[in-house]
Amino acid sequence: MQLRYSFRLYPNGPQRDALAQAFGCARVVFNDALRARESARATGEAFPRTGDLSKRLITEAKKSEERAWLGEVSAVVLQQSLRDLDTAYRNFFDGLTGKRPRMGAPRFKSRKDNRQAVRFTANARWKITVSGDLFLPKIGDVRVTWSRTLPSVPSSVTVIKDAAGRYFASFVVETEPVTLPETESVVGIDLGLGHFAVLSDGTKIDAPRFLRRAEKKLKKAQRNLSRKAKGSSNRDKARIKFARAHAQVTDARREFHHQLSTRLIRDNQAVAVEDLAVKGLTRTRLAKSVHDAGWSAFVAMLEYKAAQYGRTFHRIGRFEPTSQVCCVCGVKDGPKPLHVRVWECGACGAVLDRDINAAVNVARAAGLAVSACGARVRPVLVPAQRVEAGTHRDGQPTVVGITSL
Repeated sequence: MQLRYSFRLYPNGPQRDALAQAFGCARVVFNDALRARESARATGEAFPRTGDLSKRLITEAKKSEERAWLGEVSAVVLQQSLRDLDTAYRNFFDGLTGKRPRMGAPRFKSRKDNRQAVRFTANARWKITVSGDLFLPKIGDVRVTWSRTLPSVPSSVTVIKDAAGRYFASFVVETEPVTLPETESVVGIDLGLGHFAVLSDGTKIDAPRFLRRAEKKLKKAQRNLSRKAKGSSNRDKARIKFARAHAQVTDARREFHHQLSTRLIRDNQAVAVEDLAVKGLTRTRLAKSVHDAGWSAFVAMLEYKAAQYGRTFHRIGRFEPTSQVCCVCGVKDGPKPLHVRVWECGACGAVLDRDINAAVNVARAAGLAVSACGARVRPVLVPAQRVEAGTHRDGQPTVVGITSL
């Protein structure tokens, strides 16, 4: 399987200028190719092929005075820009035919975009030097902070500049799955906002609420940015400061997701989650909290880590009534408003925690054998039948209560 490994880059002044030129050249080629294809579509002509676009927009354009500066960057970067456009069109058409979720049509890139990226394949002859730097053609040896070793030789490297002005090198690496020792433990996960995750064994993991905790700092940075004159250097500095504050929130959330997903995959042989309608929830008054939780990113981590470490991952349908069914007796008790966190089953009398009960039902819907004991808040007294009537020590008959099973 293919994985991405990202590391922080620290280019010097000339290297930053060379990277900015590479970003700009790749963007120009992408926009020229998109314009050529959109013009052909408007006139009813066939789409130009990638080979024809490469010859006209790269090879011949380098020989002209208007586009001579395209020769100052690696040709592989420009070729990969055309391949990115092909991928964008393929994803768009696959979305129209139902092969994948719907995506918008390719759009023109701007130099003001928050994210700039160029990709170097093996043909570009990039390499990792003996001293640990990353050599990029026509850019030089760029300093890298290696947080871990690469498991194999990368097939490509993508240099990314984010909105906060940070540079990253993203490597595509082919790895073999690593099978962890088998364990008998399985778990169902109910994702929420009050608690980020509630497990079928009764464990509740609090929601960190990184965005909510950083709101005061973000508001201050936003105010400072809005007060700066447009086009001034002070505004650019304030924009970077604001972007870095958001980047800190994003990094903290990603780190939390990685640590929790790794622990769940390591400790359990099978993991089951519910397929949540995140897009629908982001249109409600809970939108900010839903975005702050980052459920989709967390579930994606669980899925690929389960495949990487030989675990089983289950995703049950979003219409499964996990919050309506009693996990003790299996009777469907009907929908309940969100403010009801504890409810009593009308059939067996068990008092259930809404979230733990849902987590147990998620695991059972996926075919996992889990115990329902964690879903019960407290045992209740159920009147005994006549044949079960007991006797006090004084000889007076009475009806005793037995703990529900």
